[in-house]
Amino acid sequence: MEKSNNHYFYVLECADQSLYAGYSTNVEKRVAVHNAGKGAKYTRTRGPVKCIYREVFATKQEAMRAEYAFKQLTRAQKMNYIRRGES
Repeated sequence: MEKSNNHYFYVLECADQSLYAGYSTNVEKRVAVHNAGKGAKYTRTRGPVKCIYREVFATKQEAMRAEYAFKQLTRAQKMNYIRRGES
C-alpha cells in the first residue's frame, strides 16, 4: 500500500498503445479510476490502461514538474525515459 504523503508522476499505456502521464498520491487507486471510465477524459475511450512507469517525489510540485517535462518529449524520448527509469 502506498503512503499518501508520497507524490507520484506516473505513465499509463492505453489499449491503443498511446501514453498518458499523470500525478497522484495513490497510483493503484488512480489506475482503477481510469479503468472504471471515471479518470481523465483522454483515457475514458482508450481503456483498459496499465501503469508502465511511476516515480516518487517528496512534493506535489516536483511530481507535477516531472509530469510536465515528460509531456514535452517526443514518443521516442518518452520511451527512453521510461527504460532509463527501469534500470
